[in-house]
Amino acid sequence: MAQSDMPTMRSRRLGNELRRLRLANDLKVAEVAEILECGQPKISQIENGKRGIRQIDLTLLLDRYGVEDDQYRVGLKQLARDIHKVDWWSYQGPLLRDTLRDYLTLEADAELMRSYEPALVPGLLQTESYMRQLFTASVPKERVEALVETRLKRKELLENHPDFRLRAIIDESALIRIAGPTALVQEQLLHLHEASQLPTVTLQVLPLRAKFAYSQLQPFNLFRFRGEPSIDVAWLEYLTGGTLLEQRSDVQAYAEVWDELTAAALSPSESRRLIKGLTKESAS
Repeated sequence: MAQSDMPTMRSRRLGNELRRLRLANDLKVAEVAEILECGQPKISQIENGKRGIRQIDLTLLLDRYGVEDDQYRVGLKQLARDIHKVDWWSYQGPLLRDTLRDYLTLEADAELMRSYEPALVPGLLQTESYMRQLFTASVPKERVEALVETRLKRKELLENHPDFRLRAIIDESALIRIAGPTALVQEQLLHLHEASQLPTVTLQVLPLRAKFAYSQLQPFNLFRFRGEPSIDVAWLEYLTGGTLLEQRSDVQAYAEVWDELTAAALSPSESRRLIKGLTKESAS
């Protein structure tokens, strides 16, 4: 799907939030159509992410919905402007699946990303050698270079975007099971140690000894967006892509699991010491 097509991840987010606001105000689609002096299909299309919305119309709706939080209003208006934004990954063509494009949009728009990985090093913290090995083993040869290039570009978030924050929890088993030559393992562990000291990164390791109820938990990410304090979403990873969860109850469930993971994991300083110890062990 081209970046200019509908729906986009941004138009879906905006539409979902406008629907939530409408329902919170106990208004029907027909009543909102009267506010904007338009047909009901237009409102439905906006809320389903199938079309954008003019700034003047968005202002009218936010006023009618009683939205007074200035930061929230600014965030929604910026989201409306960004619906047709052409992002850097738009030029990768068909080599990037639609689910990956959706994920990249979430990541690029986020101010906070909370990531749990039970089996792998998180993508933003991978070295080129590590990611190349992963892609070579799991995707067609013709897609490897595009995926490596895309992931390397994503990593710029950590150093070039001071308003972006990554909080990552990695299972210790993922660090122990890094496969490949000793040089690759050491490079990746050293990179993790260094990245954990960036002001944009908080890294914790869930130790093997930790008592945690969700032993079969799959990787997931929680995203919080700039200027949009009420629109946290969850992204669940699976082998061939990912799934977005937007319902408040679903997102809250994962937020609660995240809090449990944070409590069970080592502190950032303890995690750095563990990673340093694993680095020494990998050399012996």
